[in-house]
Amino acid sequence: MGKEFWKSACPHDCPSACSLEVERLSSTRIGRIRGAAANTYTDGVVCAKVARYAERVHHPDRLKQPLQRVGEKGKGEFRPISWDDALNEVAEAFTRAARTHGPEAVWPYHSGGTMGVVQRWGIDRLRHAFGYSRQKSTICVTPADSGWRAGVGKLWGPDPREMAQSDLIVVWGGNPVSTQVNAMTHIAKARKQRGAKLAVIDVYRTPTVETADIGLVLRPGTDAALALAMMHVLLKEGFADRDYLARYTDFGADIEQHIADKTPQWASAITGLAAAEIEDFARLYGRTQRSFLRLGFGFTRSRNGSAAMHAVTCLPAITGAWRHQGGGAFFLSWDNWRLDTTLAHGLDMIDPKTRIIDQSRIGPILCGDKDALAGGPPVMAMLMQNANSANVAPDSAAVARGLGREDLFTCVHEQFITATAKYADILLPAAMFLEYDDLYYGLGHTHLTVGPAVLDRYEDCHTNHELICGLAQRLGSNQPSFRMSAVELLDATLRASGRGTWDEAVAKGWIDFAEDFQSSHFLDGFPSSDGRFHFKPDWSAVGPYHAGLKPLPDHLENYERESEDMPFRLVVPPARAFLNTTFTETPGSISREGEPRALIHEDDATRLGVTEGAVVRLGNARGEVRVKARPSLTARQGVVIVEGNWPSGAYLDGVGINTLIGADPVPPNGGAAFHDTAIWLKVA
Repeated sequence: MGKEFWKSACPHDCPSACSLEVERLSSTRIGRIRGAAANTYTDGVVCAKVARYAERVHHPDRLKQPLQRVGEKGKGEFRPISWDDALNEVAEAFTRAARTHGPEAVWPYHSGGTMGVVQRWGIDRLRHAFGYSRQKSTICVTPADSGWRAGVGKLWGPDPREMAQSDLIVVWGGNPVSTQVNAMTHIAKARKQRGAKLAVIDVYRTPTVETADIGLVLRPGTDAALALAMMHVLLKEGFADRDYLARYTDFGADIEQHIADKTPQWASAITGLAAAEIEDFARLYGRTQRSFLRLGFGFTRSRNGSAAMHAVTCLPAITGAWRHQGGGAFFLSWDNWRLDTTLAHGLDMIDPKTRIIDQSRIGPILCGDKDALAGGPPVMAMLMQNANSANVAPDSAAVARGLGREDLFTCVHEQFITATAKYADILLPAAMFLEYDDLYYGLGHTHLTVGPAVLDRYEDCHTNHELICGLAQRLGSNQPSFRMSAVELLDATLRASGRGTWDEAVAKGWIDFAEDFQSSHFLDGFPSSDGRFHFKPDWSAVGPYHAGLKPLPDHLENYERESEDMPFRLVVPPARAFLNTTFTETPGSISREGEPRALIHEDDATRLGVTEGAVVRLGNARGEVRVKARPSLTARQGVVIVEGNWPSGAYLDGVGINTLIGADPVPPNGGAAFHDTAIWLKVA
């Protein structure tokens, strides 16, 4: 008898949103998972952590029943409670907070634990139905998004499958070998079939840098300087497409004059790269028509990240690479989906006067910062789904202080007892993606992937959608969507969007939203106000924190600079076997990663007397973390790399690395500067 594989889709916060084939052993058990071969982006490939998902879905530590706190917040002491009693407790707490402080005192909070159209963003129906505080979701994409929109206009671009037809692929600020393995599939095709070159730009020698033909390792926060120097060479040495610049952009003599002194020698002093290295790379880029920039998040997670993204997107506009198949730049798909989510997300119930508070600033918000609270009342009650903010959010010590408030009621809907779950007053068991139905945005490609349920529900777990509906009904809403199943909502969404039906989507496994060549390469004009690429962006139209940003491509030095007191720069990129704190509980991922380590340049280690495995203290005004060290040549001197995101409990004092990260908003529209932190380092 042959093995039985069922169609599904990966729900996790990764741009690949892979179409999957899941080996179903019974209605309650799976075997291995593989990428769907028929999906031309997934192309039969899936990352190792999802391939062994059986470790996670069948993990013995999964939450099985609702729990109520009996001990001190943060200790994780609970007693069993029924679903009815739990939902009644939550409804009463929300009603009490709204009656005492107004409905904005209730803050439904979500992040990217699932990227499902219904199971992630369905929480917005709850907030809109009752006038609860709205959420500005900034923690992941906003700095990069802002920089892309400043120049291009909207979030779409060439089909990333076109990388297979490129002659030069530049992965800038991304590590797809670890975090988006499918992109490497299409890059490998170009290298094998066309002899294409792969260049990778990052702040340490990631696995992707190690596989590249050209690896450029910069100082953190200096990517815009490299881009400007490249533009200088392109303009000076005749690689600019002057016709393209005139027809498709707002480029002018003022921009050319601004770039005239941004020489490779100037950029060398900033980036740490040799001037000749910058010149050679700029010339290679300039003479390669089919040059494809695959832009990642990493280089934008800095206080100058939006300006850096804008500067980098200027490069294909200088050379006119957008004209060519396999040319141009791609960051994410978002604005091409055009799904009508009015019903699924309750968009028709929004009161525009309701305050919007920033997801990334959850620490200051819960600690009562008036600016972070946007002039509204304190947050007195929360429902948290898809989020482990006590570990993942910046300034996590402030998050813990806020979650530990005795006057704050918190309901956490989770799959495991995370650091955040330990602060819950009510802790509810959440279903995993194989146990429910949803659609997923493929942000790194053009497919809307379809994930029908494969398994029966585990123990007494409920889906996010079921929890939202049950709570809304107790709170008194008669809105029809709270009485619809997830499949009914998904079907209605597809029909309203002119994209067929749920059954048709399930039969195929995905829906391809790819634009035609002209549109995706902006040859009919850019999706901006005047149809042009903007070298001179209006930052005030992008976000409220635009003061200090310049109306031209530029390198800004507004990031946390090293000093005599804090001579090191800390970068906290993702580990290969984790995804935020997801998979930190699975044996395969733990075995591969081992334990948290601070990667320190060998010369710095020698000077400070740091040896392999020695315990070091990393700190700044926000806190202090103890971790074992590993001398390495992976990054430049003065740069410390701590891959994660490990749970706080994995560190020597139970204090996680994001304690050291600032929660101030990144210009111009918010976001977290995870890779922009000045620290001191001492031998413990």
